[in-house]
Amino acid sequence: MLTLRQGVRFTLTLWTLGCLTTMTSFAAQAANVSVTDTDGIPLENAVVEVYYQPAAPSDIQTKNIVQRNASFNPRVTTIPTGSYVAFPNEDTTRHHVFSFSPAKTFELELFLSETPPPVHFDQAGVVVLGCNIHDQMQAFIVVSDAPYAALTDSEGRLSLPALPDGAHRMRVWHSRMDDSQNVWWEGEISDADTLTVALELNAVPPPAPTLSPLQQRFQNATHSH
Repeated sequence: MLTLRQGVRFTLTLWTLGCLTTMTSFAAQAANVSVTDTDGIPLENAVVEVYYQPAAPSDIQTKNIVQRNASFNPRVTTIPTGSYVAFPNEDTTRHHVFSFSPAKTFELELFLSETPPPVHFDQAGVVVLGCNIHDQMQAFIVVSDAPYAALTDSEGRLSLPALPDGAHRMRVWHSRMDDSQNVWWEGEISDADTLTVALELNAVPPPAPTLSPLQQRFQNATHSH
């Protein structure tokens, strides 16, 4: 049993399309996944992995995580194991991208307009990104060895592809979960009509917005009166 720290619970609801009709093989019915918090607020950018057999190896990809307005864009990226990520800088200030995560430790020292060579992510896991120049910058790369992995949309939803018959292992991760290197929800997905799972995990609230120097001075002046 994991200890609750912030009292935040995550819930995941799964249902199959056509569940009110006669059940046929799961391969003929794609499924929808919905991930919300306990207040019913959708969780965007939750990573959903599905492991099934037989499965062909996922194609190696190359993606970009752009530094723009002193932030990483996108904030959450998922790639197959063995893929590459480049880090173009569209800001007028230098960045120093790094990660100390067990799945990938690397540093891209100060750079501006010349994009460093793409980084090779050859081990599955969650890679937490930071910038040595801008402490507020943070992003996540989920390197997955699952045959299927994708992100939920702004409504916290994801449409899965048609899967083979039978039960398949599924994992769900979100950046608001603490110990982001290790903590996932794990369960099975099959041709059941409805599956609802309540997740009780260590969790942290979303990061507070970063104030600009001008906003900070205004806030300090307001609090001093």
